[in-house]
Amino acid sequence: MSVLWTSEAIAEATGGSASADFSVQGVAFDSREIGPRDLFIAMKGEATDGHRFIDQAFASGAAGAIVSEAIDYPHILVADTTAALGALGVASRARTSAKIAGVTGSVGKTGTKEALFAALDRFAPGHVHRSVKSYNNHTGVPLSLARMPEDTQFGIFEMGMSAPGELAALTRLVRPHVAVVTAIAPAHQAYFDSIEQIADAKGEIFQGLEPGGTAIVPFDSPYRDRLIAAAEPYAAKILTFGHGEGADVRARDVVRAANGGSLVTANFPDAELCFTVAFPGEHWVSNALAVLAAVEALGGDLAQAGLALADLEGLAGRGARHRVPVKDGTALVIDESYNANPASMAATIRQLGKEEAERRIVLLGSMRELGRESDRYHAELVEPLAAANVDFALLIGDEMRPLAKALEGRIEFVHRPDAASALERLSKILEPGDAVLIKGSNAIGLSRVVDSLVSGALGGRTD
Repeated sequence: MSVLWTSEAIAEATGGSASADFSVQGVAFDSREIGPRDLFIAMKGEATDGHRFIDQAFASGAAGAIVSEAIDYPHILVADTTAALGALGVASRARTSAKIAGVTGSVGKTGTKEALFAALDRFAPGHVHRSVKSYNNHTGVPLSLARMPEDTQFGIFEMGMSAPGELAALTRLVRPHVAVVTAIAPAHQAYFDSIEQIADAKGEIFQGLEPGGTAIVPFDSPYRDRLIAAAEPYAAKILTFGHGEGADVRARDVVRAANGGSLVTANFPDAELCFTVAFPGEHWVSNALAVLAAVEALGGDLAQAGLALADLEGLAGRGARHRVPVKDGTALVIDESYNANPASMAATIRQLGKEEAERRIVLLGSMRELGRESDRYHAELVEPLAAANVDFALLIGDEMRPLAKALEGRIEFVHRPDAASALERLSKILEPGDAVLIKGSNAIGLSRVVDSLVSGALGGRTD
């Protein structure tokens, strides 16, 4: 791999002093992620101090470290390692001539970021960089920037927030040429008085747009005009995407594809494209339209982007589909275990209703950070569950009590306290031909249930 940073460049960017000459090909602040020739940034937090893991980082192959205390390994000495990470991210953004996209939204931002990466990588293979995992906060964004090679042609950065002002700070680091808002929904509402305030906070992404930049806004959202108003002072161009008449990037026709995804005919301001989205569900059609709007704005190739959307593979925790072994056959497990809010819950439950299955089962974990409206949002899931003809619901966590009460007399259900008991219950009921949706806030730990199912914990054999 080529050199990402030299010790001289790191010292110049951070204002630190180098103990020796070295070069690195990667950057991490988690010692468990360090590989050969990486840079380790010893961050100090409330719970731990990265300096405690210096030996571990160099044992794993680190070539150098950024530290605030002198060590016996090659290093850059700075006053504040967190500030140094931010400065390295700023320097990385300053040295590149790449076209940059920023992605945010209450739902769909990670999937949209990954799909946009796949679409642009078809056009410029090996020269597209994106933030990995969900590194979208005050440390994840500068880390993702610091990892961007200088010769990158397209950079894609996910940005999240849980309070007003956070996105404004992140987007000024990223300085995108294109800023995308996927959707507005009641996520993190515990920190906001209204969904309108959430929309305003998401609209902060436009404040960092480069001159001549493009804002991409969901046309069908009830907060469309609010987002457009937030974009107008900063964007040279505003593109909308959606199903409604008048959207700039509009899904004119959508039919179910042979592979279970969607075949879409979309109109653009100056073009028309017929493409397939590999993942099923209306929410993925919306994500795909946002991706194509961004590709158009960034100067990518729409035809190649359409091919990439057809070849997408499921993301762990965000729609990955597994055929898992059960006695005398297999069952379909839909892994949506990474996160949950009312909008994403309803969308994935609706999609479950379209699956061909002997039985439809849901394993739903609590939706966190919904504030004073939490009981109502949980109880309202009864309607999409009924409309999807769900046969059995397994509910996990205290916040699910209102839904359990709403389900009485309508759908068979069991309410359990934790993920471990959920796996035990599933092992008793899962049968060949079942389709199981597993979704909940990440803290509930439903990913462990998915891992157990995929590893064959229920017996039988894999396909």
